[in-house]
Amino acid sequence: MKKVEAIIRPEKLEDVVDGLSKAGFKSLTFYDVEGRGKQGGLVELFRGKTYKIEFIEKVKIEIAVSDSDVEKVIQVITDKAFTGNIGDGKIFVSDIVEVVRIRTKERGEKAL
Repeated sequence: MKKVEAIIRPEKLEDVVDGLSKAGFKSLTFYDVEGRGKQGGLVELFRGKTYKIEFIEKVKIEIAVSDSDVEKVIQVITDKAFTGNIGDGKIFVSDIVEVVRIRTKERGEKAL
């Protein structure tokens, strides 16, 4: 089992969630986050003054899947979150040691 974490642009959340749902991945968690990548934030000009924005608003999506579904989930996220510009985001994949569904006490992939 794997956990796929994607940090994406907020305006792409609906497209990504819709794409994952259509691909059969309906269970996920998302929340608003702030951060910065290699670009180190943004510099914007407003009314003749320069402002540095250190942290940029993003959305983080977390989804737990079986090992065989990881590439499919990555493909959906990259297709739906892509703009081709700096700041499109990143995807992280990590191992899940155990999953327990509290209601039924099922464990492992049955609990996903």
